[in-house]
Amino acid sequence: MSILIALIGIILLLGTAYLMSNDKKKINFKAVGIMLAFQAVLTALLLGTSGGLKVIDTIASAFNKLLSYASEGVNFVVGGWIPEGGSPFFVNVLLPIIFTSALLSVLTHLKVLPYLIKYIGGFISKITGLPQVESFNAVNSMFFGQSEAILAIKSAINNLDKNRLFVVSTSAMASVSAAIIASYMTMLPAKYVLIAAVLNVFSALIMSSIITPVKATKEDSEIVIDDMIHTKNVFDAIGTGALDGGKVVLVVSAMLMGYLGLLGLLNGIFDSLVGMELTTIVGYIFSPIAFLMGIPADEILRAGSIMGTKLISNEFVAILDFQPYIGEVSEKTLSILSTFLMSFANFSSIGIIAGAVQAINGFKAKEVSSFGLKMLLVATMASILSATLVGLFN
Repeated sequence: MSILIALIGIILLLGTAYLMSNDKKKINFKAVGIMLAFQAVLTALLLGTSGGLKVIDTIASAFNKLLSYASEGVNFVVGGWIPEGGSPFFVNVLLPIIFTSALLSVLTHLKVLPYLIKYIGGFISKITGLPQVESFNAVNSMFFGQSEAILAIKSAINNLDKNRLFVVSTSAMASVSAAIIASYMTMLPAKYVLIAAVLNVFSALIMSSIITPVKATKEDSEIVIDDMIHTKNVFDAIGTGALDGGKVVLVVSAMLMGYLGLLGLLNGIFDSLVGMELTTIVGYIFSPIAFLMGIPADEILRAGSIMGTKLISNEFVAILDFQPYIGEVSEKTLSILSTFLMSFANFSSIGIIAGAVQAINGFKAKEVSSFGLKMLLVATMASILSATLVGLFN
């Protein structure tokens, strides 16, 4: 029954996207069909076969190995601060981001990642018929943060119409950064974190290209690899990456302290005024969506609360809210929520993306701000699609 409900949920989701479309005649149904089929096959192979699970375990082991290398630098700097048996969130989850950011920066400087992303994006563009810029950006967003992904296509931004700019911006919001994935994997099951990162590439393209259809043309902009290179040499790349990672750590830390404190305050206010915490109210609002995603009826209120928390704060706050219940919920709920939480789709991301575009073109930044709420809605719909697909195979 949960599978049937989830299938109905996907149909309703795609139907809603169609109704929201600003140019229904130009929707590339072939591209949508190809990407949906690819998602279904990939999810079935990775989660439904022993070979697929082995692949995921191998990748997860590689990330764990990276974390062990990261811990060498972390322990050297702050090892004496940690009490015996202690496991501070800041040290074990956030500080390793500095190492992974430095590693990504080096791979970018050496043009390993830029060419990999360009060719994968080019392949997606070729089989779907979507423009190269949008395809490249969707893949690029899987590796880099929202601002970095936008800046990597700065030479093309000026030539994008409003629909194409919407697709690019939504892809950036619906993704997660590879620099943070290892940290997520210390908090949630690795297999769902990894598969979400891939599925979100296609879910963002599916949802946004239905709602704001785009079409490849002969004059489609070429991807300029040099737009991704901002360092002079390997040592500059290491330093720049480490500093960028440090900024992410501080930003996430500040946001967590602010959001968790304010969320606690709001919960207290709502509990005093209406006898119900804000997160519980949000849970009731999101419960129908959770049900249509395939989450068991007795768990939809808690799931809805966590989904709503992510939207009004960020994924880290929602994951911390979810962690105490991981051992209590069903595997289906665990898979769906873990996948849903793997994106930057929240209110603060509107400003981040608009700010990145502002650094390139002020007029285009105003366009991003004008469709900011719609972009958040569509990025959230992309997360729902990815999560529902994963739930079908659990």
